[in-house]
Amino acid sequence: MENWEKLSKMPYKEIKELQDRKLRAFMANQIYLYSPYYSNLLQELKIDPLKVKGIEDLRHLPFTYKWDIAPTDEEPQKAKDFVIRPDEEITEKYSHLAKMSMTGGKAQVEEKVYDFKPVHLHFTTGRTANPTPFLYSKRDLDNIREAGYRLLDVFEVTSDDIVVNCFPFAPHLAFWQTFFAGEQMDVANFHSGGGKIVGTKNLMDAFEYLRPTVAVFIPGYCYYFLREAVKQGRDFSSIKKLFFGGERVPPGLKDKIKELFVQLGAEDVMVLATYGMTEAKVAWPECPSHDEYYGYHLFPDMEVFETVDPETGEPVGEGEEGEIVYTSLDWRGTAVLRYRTGDIAKGGLMYEPCPNCGRTVPRISSNIQRKSEMKEFSMTKVKGTLVNLNNFFPLMMSQPDVEEWQVEMRKRNDDPYDLDEIYLYVAVKEDVDREKLAADVRQKVLRDTEVSLTDIIFKPVPELVKQLGMETELKEKRILDNRPTD
Repeated sequence: MENWEKLSKMPYKEIKELQDRKLRAFMANQIYLYSPYYSNLLQELKIDPLKVKGIEDLRHLPFTYKWDIAPTDEEPQKAKDFVIRPDEEITEKYSHLAKMSMTGGKAQVEEKVYDFKPVHLHFTTGRTANPTPFLYSKRDLDNIREAGYRLLDVFEVTSDDIVVNCFPFAPHLAFWQTFFAGEQMDVANFHSGGGKIVGTKNLMDAFEYLRPTVAVFIPGYCYYFLREAVKQGRDFSSIKKLFFGGERVPPGLKDKIKELFVQLGAEDVMVLATYGMTEAKVAWPECPSHDEYYGYHLFPDMEVFETVDPETGEPVGEGEEGEIVYTSLDWRGTAVLRYRTGDIAKGGLMYEPCPNCGRTVPRISSNIQRKSEMKEFSMTKVKGTLVNLNNFFPLMMSQPDVEEWQVEMRKRNDDPYDLDEIYLYVAVKEDVDREKLAADVRQKVLRDTEVSLTDIIFKPVPELVKQLGMETELKEKRILDNRPTD
């Protein structure tokens, strides 16, 4: 990897030249030789990898989709074909070298083991497909450590900080990116496992005992955790920064979080988000600011990003809304080319220097929505529209009197051929005018989604927290699709 201090200030022209060189080498020396899936695909399509001269040539390669990688009952080993690995002939060659020499041959074998042998893996969360493994070699673990260092460097975290990692223990990127980041930066960390492991009360005790300056959370659980801390009169005044991962963070939720921290004695807490995906094997930091949104800083020596029209797949211009497409660059383990993330960057990709920090690496707009969460309802029974479920997040998170919420989709009478129904479960603060709130929410849901709610059902906070799986699931269950299939 490149030196981050140099790379982050490098003119974009030089960054692009760097990416062109790395992509050419990656395609010719790794993908074409050692990736079973892409080697076969390129041969079938009669695509010469040597003709990929730079990142602008990526558009001539086919897209990769989640269903190309995700295991199925019929093909449970599909993901293995995306792992970069030498074939048996190459492996045999290096084993002979090891036998021939106790020095040179052994060193070459150790180098190949470092490069290629999988030693660590994460899984996707399996929301829209079966959980999919993504493998790391030792070389890749050095990359994720470096990415973690860069992430904390952008967030202006130093070795003097104390960090509490509140992500659940799991083979998922959010927890492990935080773990490796702290290790690389030499930051004091408490990897708690979150409320699911140590319990919410014990986690609050840890905050007061350790006096951390930085906390790292999944947004939904954080909001619940801080509300409970306020009720108990806890002192979290040591916190200076809060980082989110695992879910998108609407501005309304950021405002609520800041208000709660004020009640906990922490003034001017900076609430920041990360953008990451298991397929990319790292996460990227939002440029620090209290009120403005400058986007996520990328690591252009590790990946190439494109933005395309989600309908046509054609590239869109700088700063234009488009679906994010990711390509691995110089990774081992699992690697993907032109992966359609399903994430829509409302402000697109930006290449001019960051007006906030001056870094010159590309940025992705902070306003990202997940296309994969868009569900199609019966076209003749819900006003013939597509409902973008993303709209519920900023809408409900911005309601000051709403503590928790959940959306459930059903079929009337559990009949797959009957009408679609949408129920909204809500837990509210005390002394709230429920009729007025319900009328306001109904109007806003109709405005933002163009469908009417079947009913709004009020529930006590503890009951809805349990229903969400707040302390039992990796991510809270905000949207439930319980419609039977025919």
